Amino acid sequence: MPHSMTAFAHCTDKLEWGELACELRSLNHRYLDLNFRLPEEIRSLEPELRTRIAGKFKRGRIDCTFRVRLYELFADESMVDEALANQVIALARQFQEREPRLQPLRVIDVMRWPGVLRTREIDAQALRDATISLIDEAIVQARDVRKREGNRLQEIIQNKLSALAETVANVKVVLPQAEQACRDRLGERISMVREEVDPNRFEQEVLFYLQKSDVSEEVDRLLVHLDEAKAAIASDKPMGRHLDFLMQELHREANTLGAKAIDTRLSSASVELKLLIEQMREQVQNIE
Repeated sequence: MPHSMTAFAHCTDKLEWGELACELRSLNHRYLDLNFRLPEEIRSLEPELRTRIAGKFKRGRIDCTFRVRLYELFADESMVDEALANQVIALARQFQEREPRLQPLRVIDVMRWPGVLRTREIDAQALRDATISLIDEAIVQARDVRKREGNRLQEIIQNKLSALAETVANVKVVLPQAEQACRDRLGERISMVREEVDPNRFEQEVLFYLQKSDVSEEVDRLLVHLDEAKAAIASDKPMGRHLDFLMQELHREANTLGAKAIDTRLSSASVELKLLIEQMREQVQNIE
């Protein structure tokens, strides 16, 4: 079953010391491109997070963002470095006396001074376990979204493939009629030039013209590529790049069919084929 490359997942976990949040955003990309935004508390876990994501996704640009929010900066006065705070205040007063135009130090400025507030220590192992659990949950959510959207894309592409097969079948019906109409037109034009025409020479010219405009090989290759696309879209393996290649080949054959067309019905069929193929290609760009 195909999986889309577009997905979004958001998970949160409330712990004793605060809240941990994980966000995964997945977009189209030719290959797997992983990008991380991690707080300092879990930055060392990036290799493990990367391995876990890469083990579940094969294509797409995936942005992974973690946020850590502490419930409290400090619990009581024992978590304030009184000596350092007094030093900061005293130093600020000295500068204030030297230069009265300086703005006075605010309380929040003292609190933000590095080391004045001793933040509550976080259990590193508990934080790691919570991070791994959260990324696994986000991966499951994202895969479910990609799978649901992939099912819708599969239905759309299968309908387009059926329409494509019907158009190619109509081309096979039209081909003998188009060849006969070509013979008739050539015969009429030659008869306008000469009253008598050598039947053998006429047949040679007709065959030469029909060989140059023969599209039976293109039609056969269209059918082969269609069968391959149907098999690919029904498989359980990653198929995006395979389908993208098949869309290119289908477009190539449809384009050649239009270039060789000796009948307006074949030209119209070529235009219809290219339209359907282009519509499929737009959808295939989003398949993993």
